[in-house]
Amino acid sequence: MKPRLPILFILITVMIDAMGIGLIMPVMPELIQEVSGGTIASAAIWGGVLTTSFAAMQFLFGPMIGRLSDAYGRRPVLLVSLLVMAADYAVMALAGSIWILLAGRIVGGITAATHSTANAYMADISSPKEKAANFGLVGAGFGVGFVLGPMLGGLLAEYGTRAPFWAAGALALSNALFGFLVLRETVTPATRRVFRLAGANPFSAFRALGQLGRVTPLLWVIFVYHLANVVYPAIWAYFSTERFGWSPGMIGVSLAVYGVSLAVVQGGLIRVAIRFLGDRATVLAGLGIEVIALLLVAFVPSGWVVMMLIPISALGAIALPALQGILSRIAPDDAQGELQGVLSSLASVAMIIGPLLMTQVFALFTAGDAPFHLPGAPFVLAAALMSIGVLLFAGRYRPQENFA
Repeated sequence: MKPRLPILFILITVMIDAMGIGLIMPVMPELIQEVSGGTIASAAIWGGVLTTSFAAMQFLFGPMIGRLSDAYGRRPVLLVSLLVMAADYAVMALAGSIWILLAGRIVGGITAATHSTANAYMADISSPKEKAANFGLVGAGFGVGFVLGPMLGGLLAEYGTRAPFWAAGALALSNALFGFLVLRETVTPATRRVFRLAGANPFSAFRALGQLGRVTPLLWVIFVYHLANVVYPAIWAYFSTERFGWSPGMIGVSLAVYGVSLAVVQGGLIRVAIRFLGDRATVLAGLGIEVIALLLVAFVPSGWVVMMLIPISALGAIALPALQGILSRIAPDDAQGELQGVLSSLASVAMIIGPLLMTQVFALFTAGDAPFHLPGAPFVLAAALMSIGVLLFAGRYRPQENFA
């Protein structure tokens, strides 16, 4: 079998994983109120719990699933994950209580933790010269899923709050069938590894924090950046419903606009920014844009103005690649793997903590007994966190310093 079809299967799998949250995001405010009978404030709190449970399962089970694929093969791990995912979406489509939705998100987070397995499969079938390009394809597939998920979710929501779940389940099941037909196993007796539970510890990357020397303070900048940006996936659907009365379709369109803008910035504009500004100024400019955009979103009264602000807010994304580049250059050569593990883990932890924090703040300022009504309060908090990042970076990094 030529590798084109297996590569297509891997790209679709990664895309479906990326769509896992975005596809159902536009309907979550309405769906949670439907099954719980609560207000938009209580729906946001439950939404934070659901998002956190999904992210926590991905963090906890990602290394384990990768190790299982080393021991038992990529093919069975990927196919079983897709089949369980399809069944899980069907259960969530039929859910009549918030607890079934929570159980579904927990199972969904586990089944979507196959990104490392997909990368491992691509590494297995790629020559050394092809690896970088094929890993780029995996990243592109993830980006497409991030954009398509909320857009399709918003469109399908017009057919009911359960329609996105049925669509996601059908996609997963169809891709499992496709994989069954085209996917060959790449783990051989020579490369198979014995599964050891100790090697699947998701917290192992944090052991490197104390070993990265003076790079460590800049890792806190990365962490607060991720924590602040969680406000968009955690709050956007609830905020735009409460503040502007947007429909699920409009929410999906706005999230898709953000995803496309983000891809343009990180795929092209970052190179221009670094060429003309340099690394340090690019990071500071990006963080500054983020602070301003978050405050504008918090207080601007018009939904159409906010929609026009979305591409501008995405410009702030120039900060993260520039900061990652700085960290990669100033870390010791023998600590690059440790550094990447820590960066991935910091992003995961922010995604676990952030939704609970942001949804609690949203509920506090939109409940009936709120001290004052401010649906944009989580964006004010995010702007404060991003400002801390600005101060940390400006105070700890100078281009001429040797951090190694």
